[in-house]
Amino acid sequence: MSKRGGFPGGMPGNMNNLMKQAQRMQRQMEENQKELETKEFTAKAGGGAVEATVTGGKELKAIKISPEAVDPDDVEMLQDLIVAAVNEAMGEADKANAEVLGKMTGGLGGFGGLGF
Repeated sequence: MSKRGGFPGGMPGNMNNLMKQAQRMQRQMEENQKELETKEFTAKAGGGAVEATVTGGKELKAIKISPEAVDPDDVEMLQDLIVAAVNEAMGEADKANAEVLGKMTGGLGGFGGLGF
């Protein structure tokens, strides 16, 4: 049988190296993702009146509200500040996730520029 076109006996050296490299990259991405999920991101709103802390895994860990932000006559303002702080913290977590993914893919996009 001709060696052209077929791969008798397994993958050629270059293809085998590519597979190993892809597996190594996948392991590194999984490790980075696990690390990022435990990292915490904090953001403030209303000049620090409300502070929200989330994890990279998008879990809300803490909300801190200064006593000055609590006005029984303006509950909507406090609600808006909480939403703003949580959204800002989530945005920071998203940004960190994108940076990790960008480093792993070499800035070529989700699948190394393969168009998936």
